Amino acid sequence: MKIAVLGSGGWGTALAMLLEENGHQVTLWSYLEQESKQLQATGENPLLPGVKLPAGLSYTWDLDCVVGSDVVVMATPSFGVRSTAEQIAGRLSPGTVLVSVSKGIEKGTFLRMSQIIREATGDRFPVVTLSGPSHAEEVARKVPTAVVSASPDRAAAEQVQDLFLNDHFRVYSSSDVVGVELGAALKNVMALCTGCCTGMGYGDNTKAMLMNRGLAEMARLGVALGGRRETFAGLAGMGDLIVTCTSMNSRNYRAGILIGQGVPVPEAIAKIGAVVEGYYAVDAARALAQKVGVEMPITEAAYEVLYQGRDPKEAILTLMRREKRHEIEETWG
Repeated sequence: MKIAVLGSGGWGTALAMLLEENGHQVTLWSYLEQESKQLQATGENPLLPGVKLPAGLSYTWDLDCVVGSDVVVMATPSFGVRSTAEQIAGRLSPGTVLVSVSKGIEKGTFLRMSQIIREATGDRFPVVTLSGPSHAEEVARKVPTAVVSASPDRAAAEQVQDLFLNDHFRVYSSSDVVGVELGAALKNVMALCTGCCTGMGYGDNTKAMLMNRGLAEMARLGVALGGRRETFAGLAGMGDLIVTCTSMNSRNYRAGILIGQGVPVPEAIAKIGAVVEGYYAVDAARALAQKVGVEMPITEAAYEVLYQGRDPKEAILTLMRREKRHEIEETWG
């Protein structure tokens, strides 16, 4: 198949490599001409050090690469999804499948990535979300990984499943796009929080607490918006949460560590050298929770630290002093 991957960050590059390995004709698009030429000249992406790009991969900075493509993978940062989708809408062929691999919630509209793509392209093409615990650095090195292909269109979800599936990249299918996309966006918020606690010198107990209670509020919001609770116990929920909240490959976790160590938030974000999606997601998630009346205390605390300058230690203390409650809401009826 002819496939265009839009976005030459670590994740877009890793997926382009995987698709090329699977025998497809793949073009990797970069936003900047200079970046595209550098990838072609060096055969390496600096975000994936030590990984050689396959000789069969093509490179461009021209969005006409989507013309005639059977599949277009949207791998830009979340804030670039709308503008990119709008630019390619008139160049797509009927039946082209759009694969969303960006993670986030749009500020202002509170739309998920697949919703943005549908809106920007006139809802004329099948849209599939591919998500799960998948560090680009590991996927590029063919470390065994499993993700989820989600779409209300079963045929499209299974087509994407077949496109990416190989001996080191296992893909499950799902119809719960809401749960999969919210899990993808909200786990970045929790990774900032766990990283912050690591930076402050707290231990595994605190990290486990934040991950577990963070997952509870992720699922709470997901169900309120039409997702399925069990999705948050799967790869796109618990799976992605674990890998993002525990690994130094996670930009959000590393940014949180710096903040916990006392580095000012803007400086910490800048030091990562790549997009820290959780920083943008926490603002949108908080507003969305308020809109639908869902309690998300960890997300609220993260917002106060990131946007209002609150001391992280004070935020943790406030969480610990919350009114006592049952762990499971329906306990004892």
